[in-house]
Amino acid sequence: MLIYNTLTGKKEEFIPIESNAVKMYVCGPTVYNYFHIGNARPFLFFDVVRNYFVYLGYETTYIQNITDIDDKIIAKSIEEGISYNDLTKKYIKAYYSDLAALNIDVADINPKATAFIPEMIELISFLIENGDAYENNGDVYFSVQNFKEYGKLSGKNLNDLQAGARIEANTQKKNPFDFTLWKKAKPNEPFWNSPWGNGRPGWHTECVVMSKSYLGETFDIHGGGVDLIFPHHENEIAQAEILDDKPLANYWMHNGFINIEGEKMSKSANNFFTVRDILKSYDADTIRFFFLSKHYRSPIDFNKDILEESKKAISRFYEVFKKYPVYNAGTCNYVDLQIKQTFLDAMNDDFNTAKAIACLFDIAKIVFNNEYDADKQRAAAHLLYELGSVLGFFRDIQEKLIKNIDEKAEQLILLLIDVRNMAKKEKNFMLADKIRNDLKALNIELRDTPSGTEWSRND
Repeated sequence: MLIYNTLTGKKEEFIPIESNAVKMYVCGPTVYNYFHIGNARPFLFFDVVRNYFVYLGYETTYIQNITDIDDKIIAKSIEEGISYNDLTKKYIKAYYSDLAALNIDVADINPKATAFIPEMIELISFLIENGDAYENNGDVYFSVQNFKEYGKLSGKNLNDLQAGARIEANTQKKNPFDFTLWKKAKPNEPFWNSPWGNGRPGWHTECVVMSKSYLGETFDIHGGGVDLIFPHHENEIAQAEILDDKPLANYWMHNGFINIEGEKMSKSANNFFTVRDILKSYDADTIRFFFLSKHYRSPIDFNKDILEESKKAISRFYEVFKKYPVYNAGTCNYVDLQIKQTFLDAMNDDFNTAKAIACLFDIAKIVFNNEYDADKQRAAAHLLYELGSVLGFFRDIQEKLIKNIDEKAEQLILLLIDVRNMAKKEKNFMLADKIRNDLKALNIELRDTPSGTEWSRND
């Protein structure tokens, strides 16, 4: 398997630290609002990454943090007139609800930042004692110049950054790019006690502590959106490597942006669509297809035309399952091994889901190709379900197929009502009564009204 490693800027063979296990940490939500379709991309993509490792037989540990204290959270709690704690509870609940609606499995563990304050204080204390951080008037900063490899993830050179810097002056910092490890609390803000006074930890410290707490000094994969490369992930590396003199993660994976008219979708730009809004018009499989039909490192332009195309594409797969429902099709021995291998090759090439999806269409073609007998077509339907499930599709398949059966049944009932009405017009009352009685035996009740015949189920 090859994975594009942001740290080295190239695809590398994936060699896990433990031969049969994968440990991965992905930056999760800051819970101050409903997450938008751009936020959903890393949640969904790394769900697929985890699924694929499990499919290959790896014991996979997936950690995704929840940032539940932050400037934006405090500002939003003031705006809504509730405590920061009540606000985060509200949006954590919404986060899990929206994940479920998108058919995204939750991580193995979702640690909250506020549960690790003592460990964060311990890390910051170590950095101060080691001379890599300093306190000034209740704030604590990391000294970036102490980490000689600062910028190695993003490719940014500290000297070049300083030369071109246009950042707000902070006279408390020794260097304008020194970042906050501990933030002094302002009046009426939530706070925790520390050796430097009341305050709260910085975002960059939170992820270092939580990832190490669950995955150890070095783990396999650290993931997130491309916007996190600098400064967040850069700053994580600086703290972690000064602490342990070891890599925090061996592979750094980053997904591309979702764009609206060429601009990054974001809450601050107010050009976003929440997942809740989109799910009113499109189902989870359609949204998943929208994301996975592009390589994860490529940007995606969000527009409804592409969503409509995704909806049509997904409907093609469900036509397969209408013909051969996979949950009652029996066992099938025939499998097109070449298509399956092509799928695996695509996924092993830096999770090329676009090529993997193309394989799903090739499988669907077998089902509708009359050159293949029913056993081979049925087996292809099984293979479509197996490989599509790796990508996270078809999790609602039984519900959808039952709905399809119900729709067909309704059409048949209406057809029988039309036949009965014709029989009555032709004074064929024996046939009309038989249709009524036969439907009644199936718990379908007919009622003749002035506006026509109505029916209901009496299950």
